[in-house]
Amino acid sequence: MKFKLIYPKWNKLKEQTEFNLPPHGPVVMAAEIPDWVDVQFVDENLQELDLDDSPDLVGISMMLTTQVKRGLAIADAYRARSIPVIFGGIATMLHGMEVMGHADSVFLGEVEGRLSGVFDDFRRGELKKLYNFLNHQPAMDLVGPARRDILDKDLYYHKGVRMVDLFHASRGCRFKCYPCAVSFLGGRQFRPRPFDRVLEELETIDNPRLFLVDNSLAQDTEWEKQLFREMIPMKKTWCSHTIEDDPKVLDLAAQAGAWYVYQAVFDTSDYIRERIKRYHDHGIAVEGTILLGLDHHTEDYIKKLVDFLLTIDLDLAEFTILTPFPHTKAHDDMIKQGRILSEDWDRYDACQSVYKPKHMSPQRLEELYHWAWEEFYRDEPQNMKMFKLLKRAVERERKLGTYQGRRRDLVDRSFGKKVGSSLSVEDKRK
Repeated sequence: MKFKLIYPKWNKLKEQTEFNLPPHGPVVMAAEIPDWVDVQFVDENLQELDLDDSPDLVGISMMLTTQVKRGLAIADAYRARSIPVIFGGIATMLHGMEVMGHADSVFLGEVEGRLSGVFDDFRRGELKKLYNFLNHQPAMDLVGPARRDILDKDLYYHKGVRMVDLFHASRGCRFKCYPCAVSFLGGRQFRPRPFDRVLEELETIDNPRLFLVDNSLAQDTEWEKQLFREMIPMKKTWCSHTIEDDPKVLDLAAQAGAWYVYQAVFDTSDYIRERIKRYHDHGIAVEGTILLGLDHHTEDYIKKLVDFLLTIDLDLAEFTILTPFPHTKAHDDMIKQGRILSEDWDRYDACQSVYKPKHMSPQRLEELYHWAWEEFYRDEPQNMKMFKLLKRAVERERKLGTYQGRRRDLVDRSFGKKVGSSLSVEDKRK
């Protein structure tokens, strides 16, 4: 049986340097596909998609709302030729009812222990319209190593430098943040993978550089410390979302290879300033993630927030506009208040205002968003800051003997020269 798995293209933030990371959802899903199925994976962000072929079944894996319209168009093209299509992934879970109108089958929820049954149903000609496992999470010991062999690894280099591989050690989140849908997708309970399964997967990843995509590592202190202890011998260099800023945790994280963290900067408090300092004191860089357009954000507040960012020594900053994705409190509140202006999912890219802000027009919020990017990177361009961050990772990997750069890659061309001398100012997209 031939199964074609497609990851639809999506528009990146225009302000960010363009590079592509290997998608995580499809490789996790592929680990559950039976051995008798021949899998062809296409990442449409990097590969041409042939819509004239004839697989037995097409799977469309969508992570982001901005992939939905393209995913539906792909499905319509195959179904017009009587080729069946099944959808899955995070964005499918957020847009399930809409997706069902364009699908032969929809899978909602996590796949472990379940997907082989779907393929058995298909082989018998009994594919169900809906497989709904929302709120029925599988046991975490069922989560084995992802199938990264479906990827063309050569696609995921940037200027000769290998990008990170994505990996997760837990699911679920005990927090319920205003703009986030994680509690709907994975539940409010923190669900860690057993450490033996974590190490089993890490041993299969030949890339020394990782992105731990867990929603937050700062959910259980003892688990977090043990995770880092287990990772120390693996000699990986990694970035992640928030780490608990306890000195003992940060010390273990640094020993385990913490390279940088994504840290939400939500105000101008001393708490944020000190938190950034503690990361830096342990040799961990920080990319601030800054959400603009919350209800208390006035124009003056946003300008003061950006001024604050320039004083706390962030290594990078990423600005986004609040986007009311389905199944978030932000979406529920704005629907009730009649403030949502568009449900064109292509516009839900976190750089456009699809709702009416409290203290300014949507157009003014977008202007301030662009100004924030320009102001933060005015004195030192983003690609220069990124180069410095990458150089730190490479220096660690060379010390450990794990570096895997290609000949004459970006870092090798620039070592020993003035930082950024071989970099060009280019289209800032990710």
